[in-house]
Amino acid sequence: MACCIGELVLDCRDPEALARFWCEVLDFVVLDRQDDGIEIGPRTGFGGPQPTIVLSPSTDPRSGKLPLHLDVNATDRDADAELDRLLAAGARPVDVGQTGAEPWYCLADPEGNEFCLLRARLDPV
Repeated sequence: MACCIGELVLDCRDPEALARFWCEVLDFVVLDRQDDGIEIGPRTGFGGPQPTIVLSPSTDPRSGKLPLHLDVNATDRDADAELDRLLAAGARPVDVGQTGAEPWYCLADPEGNEFCLLRARLDPV
């Protein structure tokens, strides 16, 4: 038997704002709120094929980019339409040295955490 990723934890300055953003991006809902953070996940709840995300409040200064970033795929539209939706939700383009020929778009969430929108469309989980 192997392990599976049950949840990802992201330290952030404003868990409420990031919960709203990532719920919009991933079609997630708030599953739990506690003093140590907000847990968001699929509408089906805990324990499914997708990990939940815990947005944990932190005032620690961040130095540099995160060593881990998320890649997302559109599930119900093409990548260009999904890019428009993510930008409207609060994402912003970031330049990490890409040429424009890559099969992804480089973006950042409202707190500057980088993530990529891959151009390939996937069926929803």
